[in-house]
Amino acid sequence: QVHLVESGGGLVQAGGSLRLSCAAPGSIFSISAMGWYRQAPGKQRDLVATITSGSRTNYADSVKGRFTISRDNAKNTVYLQMNSLKPEDTAVYYCNLCLEDEYDYWGQGTQVTVSS
Repeated sequence: QVHLVESGGGLVQAGGSLRLSCAAPGSIFSISAMGWYRQAPGKQRDLVATITSGSRTNYADSVKGRFTISRDNAKNTVYLQMNSLKPEDTAVYYCNLCLEDEYDYWGQGTQVTVSS
């Protein structure tokens, strides 16, 4: 069982910033793709950003230019820097680890609430 530990969520005013962190097991982190997804109440879980083991990134159109995903292989941690937050960014954010394009693991989720 792969255990992902997320942190950094909270309440912030519109226009503010938050940084999410997700720590993963060191044995597989460096060879895994990592990602952040979010799920608002009553909606499906959507991709926010992903980063490959080679640090290639991909973003949802709704967050391009505002969010930045990065990884630190020495700390086995992936980050999501969120700037210029909007009320529509309010959701539970989930960390994802994808191993060998086949095995998916999820964190427990962290709540991000953006007030207007």
